[in-house]
Amino acid sequence: MNDCKFGRIRNKILSAFLFIIILINTGLYVSAAPASTQELQDASEERKSLPIQSNQIENWPIGPEISAETAILLEANTGVILYSKNIDQKMYPASTTKLMTCLIAAENCQMDEMVKFSHDAVFSIESGSSNIGIDEGQSMPMEECLYGILVASANEVANAVAEHVAGSMDAFAEMMNEKADELGCKNTHFVNAHGLFDQNHYTSAYDLAIIAKAFFQNELLSKIGNTATHHFKATATQPDDFIQRNKHQLITGDVSYEGIKGGKTGYTDEARQTLVTCAERNGMKLICVVMKEESPDQFYDTVKLFDYGFGNFSVVNVAENETKYSIQNSNFFNTSNDVFGNSNPILSLNSDSYLIVPKTTTFDQLNSEISYDTDKENEVAKIDYYYHGAYLGTATIDLTKEAPATYEFTKNNPNNLIADTTEKNIIIVNIKIVLIVILAIASLLIFIFVIHSIISNYNFLDSKRNRRRRKIFKKNRKNGPHFPSSRFNGFDL
Repeated sequence: MNDCKFGRIRNKILSAFLFIIILINTGLYVSAAPASTQELQDASEERKSLPIQSNQIENWPIGPEISAETAILLEANTGVILYSKNIDQKMYPASTTKLMTCLIAAENCQMDEMVKFSHDAVFSIESGSSNIGIDEGQSMPMEECLYGILVASANEVANAVAEHVAGSMDAFAEMMNEKADELGCKNTHFVNAHGLFDQNHYTSAYDLAIIAKAFFQNELLSKIGNTATHHFKATATQPDDFIQRNKHQLITGDVSYEGIKGGKTGYTDEARQTLVTCAERNGMKLICVVMKEESPDQFYDTVKLFDYGFGNFSVVNVAENETKYSIQNSNFFNTSNDVFGNSNPILSLNSDSYLIVPKTTTFDQLNSEISYDTDKENEVAKIDYYYHGAYLGTATIDLTKEAPATYEFTKNNPNNLIADTTEKNIIIVNIKIVLIVILAIASLLIFIFVIHSIISNYNFLDSKRNRRRRKIFKKNRKNGPHFPSSRFNGFDL
């Protein structure tokens, strides 16, 4: 009896053990309970103490302490990094992945192309993840799909777009990785178009900022990515009528900030809160990326970083401040389009080259390095600027493009080559036309001179012959007629 009881207990234990093994192998076993609110708060506080690399630059403005594990503030026009906190650390991007998804779609498709939703596109996503309820077999124009991805963060729409662009979701992931390499990403690998968790799907704050920089260079994507709400209207291929609201509080205005140009939210349990945002003020276009935060800190820390960037840095025009590489004093490289004014240099600093400089710094405190390694048209060299090793931007030395003709045609004198600029009392002449006219006149005069010389020489020779004949004739008349006898042989006189 005791043996039977022992056997039953043993069998129950073995059965329970086998059941646990099966659960683990099928992925249904939950290894740990979700972190409590207190644990998340503690982790958030710990992340505040992580080092901020930009604060270690000598005399650099001290950036704010934030609870994101990694963060970057990048000036999009110059590529200057204003704030950096573990920017090359591999992180899970969650739905901020969709910035790359939409960038590839916009570069490869027309906005009126119809995107059809397959069974895999609709049913391969996790239950309960972001979607807008599109059913298998329905279709939407590409532009509406981009609204679905960027405003509603719809995962099934991202899948459908991936299939439409590349033929399959896997092939689209390959396109994403190729594009990441092209943009210069260093720590990025994508396996899907939506950003749901996968250990092999990662990026970094720096790489995500580089992707966002390319995203915000596209006007249509910038517009869609800055949309607070979108009305999806019923059509023949998509019968539902509904409105979706963006979760990005800086876009909706729930967290107010001047100059917001758009962005994208992201969340998974593993990634926590991730956020990409673009704002523009005072000639600077800043991109802020924060990764692994707790809500709503991602929005308020983004505001802190924008305030830090706009408040501590300014835009400086290189051509207006540079003296070390001044070309204006080099007479050897001068040319001119005018006769009476000063000549213009063949080489010049690009007037559109700007640096992003700490407001406490003067231009003469910057270091620079010149390089002639460039293959861009009309670009001779480039100058990189630094402050205590921190990159501030690049200026180029270009071949000066020839200025257009400064004369004007008037109704009274349509062939006029000289225009009197009465405001400054300066007469400007188009030197090329003047030279052509002078050469034409000179050529004509030379031609006339040659012809005249030929004619004169011919007349001179003819006149000389006539004088000689007249002289012989007069001599013969004086001596009488004289004919050689041989001349008249055979003739009767």
